Amino acid sequence: MGKNYFFTTLFVLMFFVGQPGFAQAGNSNLPAQQNIEGLSIYPNPVNNGKQFIYITSKNSLTKKIEIFNALGKRILSTVLVGKELNISKLSTGVYILKITESNVSETRKLVIK
Repeated sequence: MGKNYFFTTLFVLMFFVGQPGFAQAGNSNLPAQQNIEGLSIYPNPVNNGKQFIYITSKNSLTKKIEIFNALGKRILSTVLVGKELNISKLSTGVYILKITESNVSETRKLVIK
C-alpha cells in the first residue's frame, strides 16, 4: 500500500514540475504583429455624397480590400491596384475595412455620414 502512495505522489509531482505553469506563458513561436507601413485611408469620416476614398501605403503595392458591415457581413471584396476605391454603393453607416498587402492585413473603421 505504501508503494502506491509513493508512485502516485511521484507521478503528481512530475506532472506539475513538467508544466510551465497555468498562467499564459510567452510563446516565441508566434509571429510578431505586423502592420502595413504608412497605411492611410482618407477622407474618413466620409460625407454621403463622396464617390471615392483613397487608400495609400508606403510601398503602394496591390491591396485586397474587404468591407464588412456592423454585423460582420462582407458586402464588398475587391483588389485595389491604384489608391482610389469606389464607395458609391455604400449607404450611411459604420463599416470595417480589411486591407491586405503582401500577406500583411490590417483592419480599420470607415464612417460614412
